[in-house]
Amino acid sequence: MKKYKRILVETNGSTDVLKTVEEVLPEPKTGEARVRVLAAGVGFADVMAQHGGYPLAPKLPFTPGYDFVGIVDHLGKNTTGIMEGQYVAALNPEFGCYAEYVCVRTELLVPVPDDLDPAEVVSLILNYLTAHCILHRKGNLKEKETVLIHGAGGGVGTALLQLGKLLNLQMYGTASVHKHDIVREFGGIPIDYKSQNFLEFIRKNIPVGVDAAFDPVGGANLRRSYQAVKKGGRVISYGFAGDSFGGLGLMVVGVLQMCLLNIWPDGKRVKLCATPGEVKKDNTWYRETLTELLAMLSVRKIQPIIGARVPLIEVQRAHQLIEESQVSGKVVLLTET
Repeated sequence: MKKYKRILVETNGSTDVLKTVEEVLPEPKTGEARVRVLAAGVGFADVMAQHGGYPLAPKLPFTPGYDFVGIVDHLGKNTTGIMEGQYVAALNPEFGCYAEYVCVRTELLVPVPDDLDPAEVVSLILNYLTAHCILHRKGNLKEKETVLIHGAGGGVGTALLQLGKLLNLQMYGTASVHKHDIVREFGGIPIDYKSQNFLEFIRKNIPVGVDAAFDPVGGANLRRSYQAVKKGGRVISYGFAGDSFGGLGLMVVGVLQMCLLNIWPDGKRVKLCATPGEVKKDNTWYRETLTELLAMLSVRKIQPIIGARVPLIEVQRAHQLIEESQVSGKVVLLTET
């Protein structure tokens, strides 16, 4: 019987817990398609899940990975709208994409133009869907508004910069010094989060505050982001990573903090953007938005930053790059090198 490789996390801990296993090729269930994966995306949620700090991860043992690009290999019963041999992309809200083959519901599969690089396409899926959701679905940003982007050199951060530039936003971005050139390249004004107080920086440059702030950290950082926003402005939270790798406690405290900030009588509002949940809730939005982003990539209106292309079996190195904040943009796992 034909076998395939996937990455398995059986216990939480350092990158050593990421193991490559070989198993019998899975069969798609009714309404599913099996896809031969070409590229899978690595995100901070995967790193948090590896450490046991991502409450939305499946129970152990599990295979990480929210997004992948590949070729439809085999169809289950009662599948429509997709064909074997088709080039597709998907965000799988259930994780499981660090693998040579993945079975998913066909409504998650979005056709991809044949000339696009799998690594670039997979860099769009979670990161740019999240950025698009933050800017348009949650933040309702208008042209020339001012924004504060945390982690501006990362995967979602660079996506926010590129999509924000299309709106002519005035953008400030926190990032490590070695990522400042990337921030500037996409139209942002960099702030060194290690040596500069971003709240003081914003108050000095925009005394009334920015129109919106985008925060993946939570805790004290979220509170200071709130203070950096003008009256009537908005904060979009899209994670509770804290200073390390998250945890259930940080998520619970973060949600409570959002509720408390939302009752403060200054007109400011804090909203949560959890992209996998948005995909589950609104398949139409997901498909239309990902299709729009693919079209933008085709004509180079957007250009994903690929920090590293790493073979699937070297997944430990991929996670180390993210843990140590060594790269800008997206880290991509490739099944064929």
